[in-house]
Amino acid sequence: MNGRLVAGRYELSSLIGQGGMGQVWMGYDQRLDRRVAVKLLRADRIGPATGAEEMTRRFVRECRVTAQVDHPGLVTVHDAGSDGDDLYLVMQYIGGADLADHLAEHEPYPWPWAVAVAAQLCAVLAAVHTVPIVHRDLKPRNVMVRDDGSVTVLDLGIASVLDSDTTRLTHTGSPIGTPAYMAPEQAMGGAVGPYTDLYALGALLHELVSGDVPFGGSTSLGVMHRHLHDAPTPLRELRPDTPGPLEALVLRLLAKDPQHRPADAQEVYAALAPLLPTGPGHPAPGRSAAGLPGAPAGTGAPLDPTRPFLRPYAPWPDRAPAAPPPDPRHATAHAPPPAAAPPAPPVQPPPGLGIAEAVEQVKRLLDQGGLTQAVDVLGGILPVAAAKHGEHSTVVRSLRKQYAATLLDDGQYRRALPELRRLAGELTAESGPEAFRQALQFRYEAAQCLEQLGEAAPALAEYRALLPYFERDTAAGPGLPLEIRSRIGALLQAVGAHQEAHESQVRLLADIERLYGPYHPMAADLRRMLAHRSQIHGGR
Repeated sequence: MNGRLVAGRYELSSLIGQGGMGQVWMGYDQRLDRRVAVKLLRADRIGPATGAEEMTRRFVRECRVTAQVDHPGLVTVHDAGSDGDDLYLVMQYIGGADLADHLAEHEPYPWPWAVAVAAQLCAVLAAVHTVPIVHRDLKPRNVMVRDDGSVTVLDLGIASVLDSDTTRLTHTGSPIGTPAYMAPEQAMGGAVGPYTDLYALGALLHELVSGDVPFGGSTSLGVMHRHLHDAPTPLRELRPDTPGPLEALVLRLLAKDPQHRPADAQEVYAALAPLLPTGPGHPAPGRSAAGLPGAPAGTGAPLDPTRPFLRPYAPWPDRAPAAPPPDPRHATAHAPPPAAAPPAPPVQPPPGLGIAEAVEQVKRLLDQGGLTQAVDVLGGILPVAAAKHGEHSTVVRSLRKQYAATLLDDGQYRRALPELRRLAGELTAESGPEAFRQALQFRYEAAQCLEQLGEAAPALAEYRALLPYFERDTAAGPGLPLEIRSRIGALLQAVGAHQEAHESQVRLLADIERLYGPYHPMAADLRRMLAHRSQIHGGR
């Protein structure tokens, strides 16, 4: 493997890390002569039921969506694709230590450090949840502490591509994620959302302060059972110097019901802000502020996560001599982009580009997979078409449908939602069965957006309202009603209605087996999920 050339461009040099589904290599971009990190995943290992071709398509799409997020706390994706049997993801290579090693080397972890790490993670989560993306596997091994004390989140989008349908378990019968940090709704195979990442943040924060995860166990099922049923031990019982507000925040983050957790990462940051260090005279309890023997208090020495708050925007390195070259054994990928900026508005069409030419350009872009650029062209030409033909013309309606569909395909759910609602409202006001049928479809797609945005309760209500209409539409067949019932079951798990979810999914399984037979993939997935939940409830 050493010396392998990936995609004819990236030469693998030394292995950084590996797991059951792939490896991470330090490599070199031969075209630009720079060091990179290359993550390799085997499509046949991570999605045997899906097929390698479909997994590759999903992987590239997810990488494109995550590459839209511009934040200093995220790795920057340079390239992605397939090479032979492998999917590859290329990122900038940097030095640092992952948070698990950092915790082990500085135990007990100063609680101001834990607060500083969590506050930085809140900034990252706020950015990714806006897209929206749910990380699904936030844990210390997926967090890097860089030399300047800044925190970087790894593997964004990887868990999503492995399990894009939140109701589906892997072929091993377990949900995607790490049991020690897995929210109850995730462990039960329910719908995930930003609230799921907040639970993982609570588990991570509990571990940093106390030195251990909130729920341990000898088996994965036992750990998931405890997440579902046991109350976490308050931090001050484990570490008396923990501030009361920090203990209260962690308990809220670890609430079983997502609706009892903080509303979003912004709210968590606001709760952490009063506990953050405010100046160079703020050493960590029991040691220097740097947490290293002999380090001057408040200097923000290497790998001190309070440094970004103690010395904001200070040049780095602010010590001599310069840092040595990075050690491949303790490095990963990241490029700190400029400070996050608001999303750019849709581009204006080039002068002289008519509506017909714009439509042809969009067709070419979609054929080539250029979804983001197609969105910009459609967004730019819509006002031109409305001014020329009228807001309610057939031309504008057609462009608006394509705009909404492309936003949806591109994973821009927050922008797609109002467009879909507008289309549904306009068609509902029209007469005729075809208009009504189209309105229902747009409402269904809007419900999907709500689910992806983490709005579990509104999505659940909309799915329930739509289900009777689709069940009465015998011409469309039973496929969509069954899918909606599947989404309802997952969302019931997400809002904590576990018994109702179980009963609805048992009925759904019986109907799928009656219509399609016991070996249909949906039936197999449901049986595996129900068996998994039974094991969680029954095993410690």
